[in-house]
Order: sequence, then C-alpha cells, then structure tokens
Amino acid sequence: MNQQSFGVLVDHVANALPAGIGFTLNASGEQSDFVRFNHAKVRQPGTVQQGDAALRLIDGKRHTTAQLTLSGNAETDKARLSESIATVLALLSQVPEDPHLLLSEEVCPTFQSTPTDIPSAESVVDAVCEEGQGTDLVGIYAGGTLWRAFANHHGQRNWFDSGSLLLDYSLVHSADKAVKSSIGGTSWDRAELTSSVAVAKQQLVALDQPSRTVEPGSYRAWLAPAAVAELLELMSMDGFSERAHQMGASCLQRLASGEVSLDSRVRLTEDTVGGLGPAFQSAGFVKPDQVVLVADGKLAGKLVSPRSSAEYGVVANGASARETPSSLVMAPGDLPTEEALAALGTGIWVSNLWYLNYSDRNSARVTGMTRFATFWVEDGKLVAPLSVMRFDASLIKLFGNDLEAIGAETAFLPSASTYGSRSTDSIRVPGMLVKALPFTL
Repeated sequence: MNQQSFGVLVDHVANALPAGIGFTLNASGEQSDFVRFNHAKVRQPGTVQQGDAALRLIDGKRHTTAQLTLSGNAETDKARLSESIATVLALLSQVPEDPHLLLSEEVCPTFQSTPTDIPSAESVVDAVCEEGQGTDLVGIYAGGTLWRAFANHHGQRNWFDSGSLLLDYSLVHSADKAVKSSIGGTSWDRAELTSSVAVAKQQLVALDQPSRTVEPGSYRAWLAPAAVAELLELMSMDGFSERAHQMGASCLQRLASGEVSLDSRVRLTEDTVGGLGPAFQSAGFVKPDQVVLVADGKLAGKLVSPRSSAEYGVVANGASARETPSSLVMAPGDLPTEEALAALGTGIWVSNLWYLNYSDRNSARVTGMTRFATFWVEDGKLVAPLSVMRFDASLIKLFGNDLEAIGAETAFLPSASTYGSRSTDSIRVPGMLVKALPFTL
C-alpha cells in the first residue's frame, strides 16, 4: 500500500458514515524477507506481504473498533470496510460512554518516507554465509519495507514508510556455549557485518577454555550494550509511564519522589527522530522529536498517552497506550570500548542478560541470568567462560552509586520481535562498567 491508496480507503470511510459520527483509521503493513540460518547455511527462506487496519467509530464519548485484514485490492478493501462500518454502527449505541476518551482535534498531517537502502535478500544471505563459513552460525535475517498510516474525520492524515533490516545471529561453540550478536538499521553495511563476525569469532576462541564457576557474591563487571539494553527494557516497562507513576506502580517511584537518584552522567531520551518508527501514534497525536526522561541522574519526564492525559489532567506527548519508549537512547560516556577490558581488570565480562524480571518492583530490584559469552577476566584478559549465573541487583545502584564508567560508543539495537509483524522499536545504548554486580547462584 502507498499513501495514495490509503487515501482512497479514508475517503470511502468518510463518505459512508452518517452525519455526526466520527472515525479514526489506523493501518499498518510490511513487505519483508525472512531467512533462517543454521551452520551458516540457509535453512528456511520466506517472504511476507501483509496489511491490516483498525477502524474506530466515535459518537460523542462512545466508541468501538473493528479490526480487518487488507488485501491490497482497493475494491475488496472498500467492501470489507463497508461491512465493518455496518457492524460497528450497530454496536455503537450499545457501548457505555468512555470518560477517558481523548482524541486529537488539532490537524497535524505528517509524511515520512525513508528511501530504502537495503540490498536484495540474496546478496545479504550470500554475505552472511561467506562470513560465517566454518562456524555454526545460527539466526534470522528480516528485512524490507514497513508502513504505518493514520487518518480521522477532522481531515488529519499521517503516513510513514521505511526500509529496515535486522540480522540477529549466534556463533555456537557447543551445548550452551555461544556468542550472540546483531546488526541492523535502515541501511546495509557489509563492513559492519565483517567486523561483527570477526569480534564474535574472537570470543568463540575464548569459549574453547573449560567453563569456570565462581562463588556467589558481588563482582566488578562490564555490561556490554546488549546487556545494558536488557536492563533498560525492563526498566521501561513501567519506569517512564505516567499511568504507572500516578498509580504508585512504577519501579522508578522513588526516583520520581527524589528519595534516590541515579549517577549524574545517566541521560535517557525517547528519541523518535533517531528511531525506526513513525512520528505519530494510534490516536493521531504527533510525537515530539525527543522526550528527555532522565537527566543528571534525575527523572526529567514521563510518557503520557491520551488516556492518561484525560484521566490525570497531564498534557499528552505522543506516547502509545503502553507508555513505553519505542526509541530509547542512553547517552554515551568516555570509556572507549577497546579499553573496557583493561578498565575492568579482574571481574566478569557480561555480553548478554536473559529472562529478566522484577524481584522487588518497588525497590527497582531485578533478577535474571547470564548466558552466552560471559567470561571471567583477570588483569584485563579473558581467562575462561563462566557457567550460567543468576544475578539479583538494584537498577538504582547499577545506574547510580555502583556505576563506574559508561562506554564511549553506543550500539544501535533494533527490536528482534516479529510476532504478528516486524517491530519498529529500537534502543541505542553504550556498555557500562559497574563496581558490583551481585550474583546469587
């Protein structure tokens, strides 16, 4: 679908509705190639072309929504919309009024179309197989064009399309020993793939050593960007949500009250302009380029959805209904990545964290597991891979008093989620050196 064909559907809805009935129409879709790898060979290729829409009809404070699949054929899709309109109109008078309904009445049209700089899937596959030759490279490639669209009865029209890709892969050593990595964005760089696989191969060699087990306790640790991303993604589930803070259910409640603070070097931003997704959300509110969430170690802003705005009297700022970041950025520090091992000295190098959850939400304590390419380090050198370990730590301490240094380079990590459709979420983060990461077993 393109902007013009979406406009045809919008006009059809507008002309089919009786006077006094408003509407919003959201649509999304993709044309994506998917390739699964095993032993650096193609095991499952495929292509997905799909589109769907959500039509909401509004009568005062009453509203209800129909979901439908788009075929890409204008006449077929108009017929499906007509059926949905008839169904929703019959239900509209029966639903109760929604006291927290807030719709965008200011007409803010936007158009975003990012030129696709992605080669054919065949050329990417050839490069991956070549770089991974001689290894057990497993993973998935997903690439293509994503589009999102919005319209309402006030005449607002928003369009977004962009080409993006993600290669999420691991080099497997044996059993549970592996090195995991990913690259992605809106363009393809063969040199980036070569560099990424070269680093993974170096760590793969280090996995040849017998695994070591250390006693439970607190250890100095370098958290690679992928590990930092896992911590921040858990923090983001409720840490910056206006609704969660109003309900007293945020893991950063004590940060908001000023009872605790993070390290003054920590700066977190919802950076819509630097992300992979659209600059508008499903209710038609346009997102600002940036929302500063943490500055100088203090909570500086929250994500406010339209419903929270109506319920709590706070100005909406383009947040989704979930009120979670879709393009979170953590500012870099001054520790070059190539000096991280030396700065760590003796301790644990953590490449990835897994299965994270809160152990005490009110105290922002989290627990999870190490997995893949976690090493014991002595005198700035990788000595041996570590057996899988469980940690239990305070996010306030990790990003606060226990934070020793922040990496000077950031990694851009697109979401690997393809459930239902490819995600446009992303996160950009540096690595972190922490004085104490508590391991419980």
